Amino acid sequence: MIGRLNHVAIAVPDLEAAANQYRTALGADVGAPQDEPDHGVTVIFIELPNTKIELLYPLGEASPIQGFLDKNPSGGIHHVCYEVEDILAARDHLIATGARVLGSGEPKIGAHGKPVLFLHPKDFNGCLVELEQT
Repeated sequence: MIGRLNHVAIAVPDLEAAANQYRTALGADVGAPQDEPDHGVTVIFIELPNTKIELLYPLGEASPIQGFLDKNPSGGIHHVCYEVEDILAARDHLIATGARVLGSGEPKIGAHGKPVLFLHPKDFNGCLVELEQT
């Protein structure tokens, strides 16, 4: 069901410092910051030959990323994102197998302009999983 790895998301306490580190120390192609108010984050994507890194920074006081950073002040890996061809079919299959979909269970539009869902980390070995429709 899952396709390729779309991105690995890293929550960071200082977005510009993290972007600069990838740009200067690693020579990466670093995109511009983009606010995603529906998800409570500002993101920067780093393009790699085989996938992307997504830097996450809290946007607003209700950001879910702030809670993560409160527990992990230096930041850290927040989630992995896999591509799926049909997000509704994937959701229905996962629910049928006992996995929990976070939120209302209805896809939201993600940072790439495509439908996304998040799966409970307790159902995936402690890893928050994002699914993005291709």
